[in-house]
Amino acid sequence: MQLLVGLGNPGSKYAGNRHNIGFMAIDAIADLHRFPSWRNRFQGHASEGRLGETRAVLLKPATFMNESGRSVGEAMRWLKLKPADVVVFYDELDLAPGKVRIKIGGGAAGHNGIRSIASHIGPDFKRVRLGIGHPGHRDRVHRYVLSDFAKSDHDWLGPLLVAVADNAAMLAAGDDAGFMNRTALALGSQEKANAKRQSRKLET
Repeated sequence: MQLLVGLGNPGSKYAGNRHNIGFMAIDAIADLHRFPSWRNRFQGHASEGRLGETRAVLLKPATFMNESGRSVGEAMRWLKLKPADVVVFYDELDLAPGKVRIKIGGGAAGHNGIRSIASHIGPDFKRVRLGIGHPGHRDRVHRYVLSDFAKSDHDWLGPLLVAVADNAAMLAAGDDAGFMNRTALALGSQEKANAKRQSRKLET
């Protein structure tokens, strides 16, 4: 079994925030793979189903970002999993918008949700870093991540969430390289399509 966690803040006022892209990714996976309705479990919202041949629990902590580790730790202990069985999706300021990277272990790089999880289960879990770009100065970071995605962001945000959900079974099976390759191909194709559309607009 794998525990796939999306990070975000609960409540409608935060739903469209850049900081909630982890929730968005988990919702996209749940929708595409027809997971059952969310249940209140593990201090969050959880749903259990299958990603390909792998049993998986999807989790959205309801503890607010800074206390995400409480929810993840409770779920991991109840499900009798190891940190290596945990995959966390979250917003990454140091990646360009729409880029995806995977890493295992390491520091939190200033992300309070990752810091909280590491404090509860240790650092050796898998992180799926979803690029949202950087506002340019650290003084603007707080407002930036707690603001909604701009309309122009939806050109890459929608395709990113679709690509992540499409290839989630590979990730759950431990094929990180396959997940990255398929996701990159899908997003590359979408970028070309967007560029063609933009070129046609400029010509008309």
